[in-house]
Amino acid sequence: MLAAGSQAPSFRLPDQNGTIHTLEEFRGKKVILYFYPKDSTSGCTKEACSFRDVYPQISEKGAVVIGISKDSVSSHKKFEAKNELPFLLLSDEQAETIQAYDAWKEKKLYGRAYMGTVRCTYLIDENGIILKTYDKVKPGDHPAEAAGDL
Repeated sequence: MLAAGSQAPSFRLPDQNGTIHTLEEFRGKKVILYFYPKDSTSGCTKEACSFRDVYPQISEKGAVVIGISKDSVSSHKKFEAKNELPFLLLSDEQAETIQAYDAWKEKKLYGRAYMGTVRCTYLIDENGIILKTYDKVKPGDHPAEAAGDL
């Protein structure tokens, strides 16, 4: 993972509506930037819904939540609608931002090794500096922890 105290890498990615977003547009706000493997899978749905449930606390503190995966814009739109998600889901189909944030790693499933997105989160300050990193997170628990760290 990237180190706390370092500059968060910039990105330019489409959200679930096809609108392009950059990290720089969120200057002046804290950002909870989380990376997840795949829309509509059990762990990723649990994590997204947990962020949804604590989103009022996050929003009250003037912060935003942004989820990033390799899923398409249309997949994100369905995922957002099905789970009533109040935050941005960014599509990184080429995994460039995922790699820039060191969230692209070798994974193993049933003894088979492959490359994929690992579940991790960064808390970024108002000036684009990484305040805290969260790796090997538990999907249901860590959104509340991140909200508490604001």
